[in-house]
Amino acid sequence: MHSIIFFGFMLGILLLPITAPMALIGGVLFSSFLNHPFPDKNKTWLNWLLKVSVVGLGFGMNVTQVIDSSLIGIEIMISSFVFVLVAGYLLIRVMGVSKNIVHLISTGTAICGGSAIAAISPLIKATEKEISISLAVVFLLNAIALFLFPPIGTYFDMTQQQFGLWAAIAIHDTSSVVGAAMSYGNEALQVATTVKLGRVLWIIPMSLITLVLFKTKGGKVKVPWFILVFIGIVCLNSVVSIPAVIGENIVMISKKFLIVSLFLVGSGLPLKNLKSLGWKPLVFGAVLWTGVSIISLGLILL
Repeated sequence: MHSIIFFGFMLGILLLPITAPMALIGGVLFSSFLNHPFPDKNKTWLNWLLKVSVVGLGFGMNVTQVIDSSLIGIEIMISSFVFVLVAGYLLIRVMGVSKNIVHLISTGTAICGGSAIAAISPLIKATEKEISISLAVVFLLNAIALFLFPPIGTYFDMTQQQFGLWAAIAIHDTSSVVGAAMSYGNEALQVATTVKLGRVLWIIPMSLITLVLFKTKGGKVKVPWFILVFIGIVCLNSVVSIPAVIGENIVMISKKFLIVSLFLVGSGLPLKNLKSLGWKPLVFGAVLWTGVSIISLGLILL
């Protein structure tokens, strides 16, 4: 019965005008009051659905747009990356959080949330508990950002370009970045997607740095291949004249899939699990996130 309700929720998101925040709340409520019928498959489904959705968005962009968006505020991105990593390691002595959790949350905050944590965790031989805590902290802050960022952007009268850049820098996971930007406007979505995918590539140098810092032998660096597919689609869309109706429909379906992915994010965040996080990792992650959000917002507005 629960599986029928679960798939019914996802079908409803595809067919009805459900927003990203609504889907996220629906996922949290579902997993909080009903047993998730597929807990072991949730992360895998989320991972693949998000990648397919991002690749689909490429049908609505061309090379010039992607290059222009990618170069926006690159100095702010680099500054925020350095700030998060330095602040993370300064806070470790104050807060007494384990080195592995500090590294995972810092990396997730600096780059791309859950994807970065998944890529880095085997390189530092993190335990299942450390990975779960880090992911839960990042996903919880993502959920908060999804609701807070659009009204803050409106309050400061941010342009589409400014908001897209801010969301890409200050929100951890790609799904929440896209969800927040999508509710702000199409140009914000385009900027946020391209800037965020550029940040995802930082997983590669961060993995190499991690191998050196933790002196891990035999660790394998994961390459985010879906970004290469996204770039290939954008190049194809720039060279080949794809009928507008086809490209528009693919983009529309991709946006719907992204909203479904936020339902999956929420379904992996039952309220009962948040109680077992412990206050130190949560406060640590919140301090890092608040710091990078305020600093990047100030720099963008200035």
